[in-house]
Amino acid sequence: MVKRDRQQQKEYAPLDRIKSFQEVSCPFDDGTAVLEAERCLQCKNAPCIKGCPVNINIPAFIKQLTLNNQHGAIDIIRQSNNLPGVCGRVCPQEEQCEKNCLRKRVDGQAIAIGSLERYTADYSLEHFEDDVKVPENKIGKAAVIGAGPSGLTAAADLALGGVDVTVYEAFHKAGGVLIYGIPEFRLPKVLVQKEIDKVLKLGVKLELNTIVGKTITMDEILEEYDAVFIGSGAGLPKFMGIEGENLNGVFSANEYLTRVNLMKAYDPQYDTPVWRGKKVVVLGGGNVAMDAARTALRLGAEEVFIVYRRSREEMPCRVEESHHAEQEGVKFELLSQPVKILGEGGFVKGLECLKCELTEPDETGRRRPKEIEGSNYVIECDTVIVAIGTSPNPLLHRSYEELKTTNKGTLVVNENNMTTVDNVYAGGDAVTGAATVILAMGAGKKAAAEIIKKLKEKANA
Repeated sequence: MVKRDRQQQKEYAPLDRIKSFQEVSCPFDDGTAVLEAERCLQCKNAPCIKGCPVNINIPAFIKQLTLNNQHGAIDIIRQSNNLPGVCGRVCPQEEQCEKNCLRKRVDGQAIAIGSLERYTADYSLEHFEDDVKVPENKIGKAAVIGAGPSGLTAAADLALGGVDVTVYEAFHKAGGVLIYGIPEFRLPKVLVQKEIDKVLKLGVKLELNTIVGKTITMDEILEEYDAVFIGSGAGLPKFMGIEGENLNGVFSANEYLTRVNLMKAYDPQYDTPVWRGKKVVVLGGGNVAMDAARTALRLGAEEVFIVYRRSREEMPCRVEESHHAEQEGVKFELLSQPVKILGEGGFVKGLECLKCELTEPDETGRRRPKEIEGSNYVIECDTVIVAIGTSPNPLLHRSYEELKTTNKGTLVVNENNMTTVDNVYAGGDAVTGAATVILAMGAGKKAAAEIIKKLKEKANA
């Protein structure tokens, strides 16, 4: 077996890309896509498929690319994935499909599955018209609560299964975290809208500016629909509970990114009311923290710090994201625990931290940070963005108490993703807490399959 280097997506220079919100990397061209596709070993057991939460037939779509058959490739992908352009950009492939790739045994580098998926999706959006057939005879009606990745996936699969679907979305735009959470430089909003339009072309109806539990009740929905899928996400931000969090200049990453993304502060044509700090500190070590830090740079910050209480190895973000952040000039204050936000005249002027050291791994295998007494130091700043996680908004289950939740506020579901209410299913961050786009999509697919199965049984009874 001949060793061949993995093809890499080209990236804009760091000091150039922080001047705008354009995508960091360029997609493969046709020739590069073929070269990378030809590296695939076409494994019979295809362990890469097992690593994909929506079980895309990865070797099959890659094989079509080696034949320059992009139409055949996208047809295979769309059998399992309704949002391939999104997943090709934001999925943690290195921990999923690519992690299982056997090509690594040959030359130490997995097939660039994510880059090939992105190429195929982008090519199809530019060159192909939709030719998907939706059943004319409907087997029932279903409501989907939330137009994020989980809800959109469930809606598309339900429509393809012959279900009359209506999606209820609280915001004025569909997309959920794809629209309000992930920055333009990682996921262009034009592309997201194109993917959403494909779902709507399946006959899915969309009701925007509708808060289930307030605008419309669960009782009203259950009277009208045979089944319900809840994919309302986890949009309630968490804070640390330290002194100074009520100062001007302190934001949750959720609010900060929503203002930039959903209200288009990234577009110079929009006069969006968004705080533009000069010295910004972001608390957290996940992808959202990296997104907030890199967004602050693009909004004109002179200095941006990531403060995280563990080491680089323990950071939950993708390696690619922390690498890009560091390239762009973000500074990392690791093994540091925030203890107080300092203020003057009601505004942030600094962040007091304690240095930490990591303990030996506990029973979970994780090393915990231990504060070093007397190691206090201050980072001067005018902005603090808290990116330590989110939880589901309690509005829905508080307005309909039959929906039981865990002590973390997530919905309780069984092995088939059905909640404690008959014919009401749930998935995505509303069940797992904040997780990845592709895991949310996998839950939407699973629940949709269960709903279709039950509706067919009812129709044939």
